[in-house]
Amino acid sequence: MEYEIRATVPSVETYLSLREAAEMSPRSREGVERGLPNSLFAVTAFAVDTAGPEGGTGAAETAVGMVRVVGDGGTVYQIVDMAVHPDHQGEGLGSAILEELLAFLDEEAPPNAYVNLVADVDGFYERFGFEETRPASKAMFLRTGSE
Repeated sequence: MEYEIRATVPSVETYLSLREAAEMSPRSREGVERGLPNSLFAVTAFAVDTAGPEGGTGAAETAVGMVRVVGDGGTVYQIVDMAVHPDHQGEGLGSAILEELLAFLDEEAPPNAYVNLVADVDGFYERFGFEETRPASKAMFLRTGSE
């Protein structure tokens, strides 16, 4: 299996299916349709089957990973929606898509911008220089009403 990493926002269907496959909390289709176009930057990983569809020619591809950054584009950036389909974990895709996103931030974010994320994996983000905020601060959340 070959993989391609592209600076592109995932489709609504890809976003919803990758979050489900990665056992992340659900998001409403309405919210996803509104939110994805407002991404400051996004990276999507694709599995490419160079043999093409059964008996056919050409390459078939499937989105298998994603990460986005949202924020005001100047003072604060939040890394969100980091997901790799379980069938494709262990191939370095998480690192590859995060590195692409961090390269964007290195190029575009002004000095002293605040980049944050909510991590659910111990040790992964620390390799990229992220630090826990406690005890100086704590992360909090509020979820709006359900459908």
